[in-house]
Amino acid sequence: MFKNRSKVLFVCAIFATAYIIYLMYNFLGSMMSEDSAEVVGGAIATALVTPHMVIMGLGAIFSWLGFFLRKSWAALVGAILYSVGALVFMLYAVLCIPMIILGFVGYVNQKKLTTEK
Repeated sequence: MFKNRSKVLFVCAIFATAYIIYLMYNFLGSMMSEDSAEVVGGAIATALVTPHMVIMGLGAIFSWLGFFLRKSWAALVGAILYSVGALVFMLYAVLCIPMIILGFVGYVNQKKLTTEK
């Protein structure tokens, strides 16, 4: 399964997918309350975090594409999207730092693996 594929990029894609699931569960689940004030607050919070969720989700998709298709450019796009996602919502930037580092390291590893063939 890992022949000519970056293991670091695989770990990065798993982290990003878990992070997206956490964001969706945390923010979209807050709008399922019985209290109308809590629903309004959850909707406002979700509206603020939605650009971050979308960008990080696209980064996860590109990381998986880079891993499965063995394309270093897709891994690079994913790492750049993680960086942009961290800038879009600075409160969660600390949670994005491991994905940013792993994304760029995975890009370099994938590039080395594809040029060695």
